[in-house]
Amino acid sequence: MPPMTEPVVLLAVDGPVATITLNRPRARNAISSELLARLTEAMAVADADEEVRAVILTGTDPAFCAGVDLKELSRETSVLRGVPAESHAPWPPLRKPVIAAVNGPAVTGGLELVLNCDIVICSERAAFADTHARVGVLPGWGLSVLLPLAVGRSRARQMSFTGDFLTAGQALTAGLVSEVVPHADLPGRAREIAAAIAGNDARAVRALLASYRRVEAEVVAGGFAAEEQAARAGSRSGLDLTETERRRAAVTERGRSQHKSTPC
Repeated sequence: MPPMTEPVVLLAVDGPVATITLNRPRARNAISSELLARLTEAMAVADADEEVRAVILTGTDPAFCAGVDLKELSRETSVLRGVPAESHAPWPPLRKPVIAAVNGPAVTGGLELVLNCDIVICSERAAFADTHARVGVLPGWGLSVLLPLAVGRSRARQMSFTGDFLTAGQALTAGLVSEVVPHADLPGRAREIAAAIAGNDARAVRALLASYRRVEAEVVAGGFAAEEQAARAGSRSGLDLTETERRRAAVTERGRSQHKSTPC
């Protein structure tokens, strides 16, 4: 009998809190077609559970998410090659707040997962980067809209144009995260925040969340459509996988070097 394979996404529900964990640690939780499908399913299950009041998204160490799995991009049939036709987000909007508990590097597509969460906290091991330009692809999950909202216009463009990493401390200063905690304390702190949310009136929390989203949509009206247009145009121009993989390896090494040399 062949060995059982670990699920690429784990879902654990503890009372009013659902924890979703990206679970491809050997691939640094890179986004494959399967992971994306299972992530969407887990989000839907958590949203449909009326007992769940808040959702935590995290990764199995050592990374939160290293971005899209470039091996899959070589497949013509991979869903990762296209731009989502019906949504600018990696999962349909939830009625409940989603807390990103960033346990390690969150890069490119991984950064987009973070930006699509409602609250972001991280451990001191976290690092954040937008390496789309370095790898040679374009964002499709709202990064060019959401990153400036999180860190400001100038810093967002600097991150995107240079591909430089932010440490946990720099991310806190920039406003990308609201808290930095010791690595071992991250799961517990995320649950504390989720429990505080769960202790409030559920209808009020959902109404506030919906209000925040409507206001945000007014601020960035048309931005998601503009990003989608750019991504579609970029995908039609073709993708050199050999060059992309070479660039990805260089980005990974550069990120490790920056993360070690820059104090938090």
